[in-house]
Amino acid sequence: MNRVVIPQGYRPSLDAYDTQRAIATIKQTFQEEFASALNLKRVSAPLFVTGSSGLNDNLNGYERPVSFDVPAIGDDAQVVHSLAKWKRLALARYHFSVGNGLYTDMNAIRRDEELDNVHSIYVDQWDWEKIILKENRNLDYLKLIVEAIVGAICKTCDRLRVRYPQLRTVLSPDVAFITSQELEDLYPALSSSERENAYLKEHKTAFIAQIGGKLRSGKPHDGRAPDYDDWQLNGDLFFWDEVLGRALEISSMGIRVDAESLDRQLTLSGCDDRRAFPFHQMLLRGELPLTIGGGIGQSRLCMLMMGCAHIGEVQSSVWDEETIRACEKAGIPLL
Repeated sequence: MNRVVIPQGYRPSLDAYDTQRAIATIKQTFQEEFASALNLKRVSAPLFVTGSSGLNDNLNGYERPVSFDVPAIGDDAQVVHSLAKWKRLALARYHFSVGNGLYTDMNAIRRDEELDNVHSIYVDQWDWEKIILKENRNLDYLKLIVEAIVGAICKTCDRLRVRYPQLRTVLSPDVAFITSQELEDLYPALSSSERENAYLKEHKTAFIAQIGGKLRSGKPHDGRAPDYDDWQLNGDLFFWDEVLGRALEISSMGIRVDAESLDRQLTLSGCDDRRAFPFHQMLLRGELPLTIGGGIGQSRLCMLMMGCAHIGEVQSSVWDEETIRACEKAGIPLL
């Protein structure tokens, strides 16, 4: 079934040449603003990890990683879903200190993703991780980091409009914070995505906190793996997308699990088998630093700032024939 929405009267603001230049401007500018705001250093990252390491992100638990055998090592490798766990291990291996962190270009394949205007099987994001103190493991600190990221995004958008005045996207730096339970209480008759849209239509920039655990309705707001974010200290960052008329998630992030929250969440999610993985054993023994981290979608950030209607306007991927025909008919240029 085709899930692409064609905004009425949509026309790209930039031609193909300037689109590529604008993408480069966004990525270069945001990396500078972001790294400066959070005191991060760029590192190189893997495209794949071994299945036996337990380092791959399990996302919602049903997505199948792209895997292949590597005869030379006698093990299977998996293309990463994200680097949520690898980054924390890297901070320890590279001897980062408290208050410092890393970011990296993360490229992933999510083969089971449903394709629409904002979803692709190819995922590109800035994955980042920062070492914190035990006293930083609270919602107030999480909010400070969210506000710093939003500030970097808004500064990048402002600088982009100076270079390309034909672009009209203006992003609000004022972040509305709400927990997933408060959101459910506010809109009890709506689904999770409908709640996000209703709230963002009013507030424009928002952070929905505490995602992963069950709400009073008996269902979680959204799925979250039990072994990287602390479900009480995490959340998703959204901006209102005027072109698509919907909430657009730009970042999933959170304060990471410590030994206590990992132990609890593995049991709650029925994932006790993961305790045998080397990464999880190190966490349970308290051998890894306390951290905060997340991912920021590169293509989504570009399409938001450039006012694009489809993520395929800013990244090269594969699409079903129905999507290709619909976009071609509407004048939406897929790369």
